[in-house]
This record gives sequence, C-alpha cells and structure tokens, in this order.
Amino acid sequence: MTHDERMERFLQAGLYLVTSSVVSGGRSTEEIVRLALAGGVTLVQLREKDLPPDEFSALARTVRGLTAAAGALLIINDRLDVALNVDADGVHLGRQDMPVREARKLGPDLVIGASSHSVDEARQACADGASYVNIGPLFPTSTKEWRGEFLGWEGLEEISKVMTVPFTVMGGIKERHIPRLVAAGARTIAVVTAVTAADDPKRAAEELLQCIETGHC
Repeated sequence: MTHDERMERFLQAGLYLVTSSVVSGGRSTEEIVRLALAGGVTLVQLREKDLPPDEFSALARTVRGLTAAAGALLIINDRLDVALNVDADGVHLGRQDMPVREARKLGPDLVIGASSHSVDEARQACADGASYVNIGPLFPTSTKEWRGEFLGWEGLEEISKVMTVPFTVMGGIKERHIPRLVAAGARTIAVVTAVTAADDPKRAAEELLQCIETGHC
C-alpha cells in the first residue's frame, strides 16, 4: 500500500490498540491481539519494551500475520528495522528514537508516528514529516514511566491547535474520557489497559469503538 492508502485506513480506525504483555492479566500479546481484532480493532501498535530483540522480532512476525488476515494495520514501536522486515504498515518513534526525517527516507510509504508532550515538539514532528503525532500522556498511567507533568485537557487543547497532521491521544484514557475527547476533536484514541487488562478484551474493544463512533458511552 502507499502511504496515503495506509493513512486513509488509519484515520478510519478510531481505536488504536497499543500492546503490553505486562498488563495483560497473564495472557499473551498474541491472544490479546486476536481478541481485539475479533472485537473490531483495525489498528494495532506492537509495543513490548521488555522483550529481547529476537523475541520481539518473532512476535512482530506473528502479529503481522494476524493483522494482515484481519485487514488491520500494524505499527511497530521504536524499531524501524523490524517494521521493514515484517512488512508492517508503520513505525512509532519516541523522542529518543531514530529521527522522523531519517525514517521517512528508509520507509517512504510507511505510516510514521511521533510522540509529543509540548507545542514545540508537536510542531517539530509535523515539520519533520510525521504522518501523525501522538499527544500525551494525558492522564496518569501505569504503562509508561513518566517524570513530567501529565497534559490533561488543557494540554490537549493547546497542542491540538497547532497540529498540521492528524493526531492521536494516549495516556491513562478510560471509557469515561472518550466523549470529551471526541468533542475535543480526537479521531484516533490510543489505549493499553482499557483493552489488555479487561476481563473480556473483545467486548472491551467493541464497547470502546461504539463509544468513539457515537461520542456517547
């Protein structure tokens, strides 16, 4: 697929599942992804910070098979090399990872996401050619080590105003936050534990997607 074709599907996804086996209730990432896909998820980011490189690469290949069969997009966290090797749809880069401009040269048709926590970082990511920019973390979260301040609603409003590319939101997001996020213009809402830690990940995904689509929970 071309970059534009991938982005068209990205913007239709609504819910953006980010994996983390350590908060999956003893279930494997493969199981969580299978259940989420069955619940209608069409956008998955493989983010497993604690896995050794070879295990991460093997898992990426497995998850690529699952997402491809379901017609869903797969974004790889941090590792552009893995994204290219498994024919993923994109890569998400943090501020300490490969620069977006360099990644774009190596993967011109990939969806390339960039993290931001301030207006300046968001503007820079847009200027560097990011396909989308993640705004976060919005609220307190146990899935990411963070020593800074959480952005909250005011930070989201401030940063979203300067965006020139699509944005996602992430960080401690629960179902109760979604109506206000949708009202604030968030089209793509990224979650971890709202799905991975749910008793029934499939049902959780279905309910979150319905909430995003309607703006009501």
